[in-house]
This record gives sequence, structure tokens and C-alpha cells, in this order.
Amino acid sequence: MATCNSIGFVMSRSKKPKREGASPLGQSQRQLRVGELVRHAVASLLARGEVHDPVIEGHLITIPEVRMSPDLRLATVYVIPLAGRDAEEVVAALERNKKYMRGEVAHAVNLKFAPDLRFHIDDRFEEAERIDRLLRSPAVKRDLEKDDE
Repeated sequence: MATCNSIGFVMSRSKKPKREGASPLGQSQRQLRVGELVRHAVASLLARGEVHDPVIEGHLITIPEVRMSPDLRLATVYVIPLAGRDAEEVVAALERNKKYMRGEVAHAVNLKFAPDLRFHIDDRFEEAERIDRLLRSPAVKRDLEKDDE
């Protein structure tokens, strides 16, 4: 739906103005701050070895990011096992132990509701490596050399 203002320009009403304090990824400062607190709490649990599962104990796991839902009730935890080995098994083990981890995160992070934890494999590094290999390919080098001439 579009309307005309007093000068005669057509203005669209379909676009909402960007919320003040929203980040480029669409998360508010509060979501980012709480996500970082949850990330530290989960990483601390794993570093101290408080999650007793043979799969988790046998891997070094990195938590690069936690994304929170707008109502802060859902935390999506992105994980990377060292060297990316057994990633599916690690995520399955974390899912098995998420009830215990949720309780520990609730004690560490003071929120009205303890966020539900969901675990996903972080594939950003694999994607960056794929793009890097593509840019170093002979076909791309050949095309770049043509543009230089």
C-alpha cells in the first residue's frame, strides 16, 4: 500500500523502520548480550568437564556463537568439534544432555526464564574454506588475468 505525502512523493508503508539498537544481523543489543552470556556459560560447563558423556568428554568443543530468540526463551548454540570430526555425534550428545545444561545455564545467567537450548553445527569455517578454494582455482585466476589486460 502506498500513499502520497504533501509534496506528492509516493511513500510505501510496507517497510517498517529499523528498530533503534538493532544490529546488522537483526538481533537487538539485549539478544546479543544474553547470547554472549549463555555462550560463556555453556563453554564453561564444557571446559570444566561437568557434562558427563563419553562423546563430549572425548572431544574438544568450541562454541563460536549463540543466537537468542527475540523473547530470550530459545538459545541456538553453534558448536564446532576440534577438526570437525564426529560433528553429528557431538551434537547428538549435547542434545541428550541439554536438560542438565539448561539448568546450569539458568543458574549462571540471571533471566526470568531459562532458555531452551538447541545445538547446531557451525559450518561458517567450511563455507569460508570452500570460497577460498574457489577463488584460488585456475579458472578464476585466468579470468582475473584477462581483466588486468
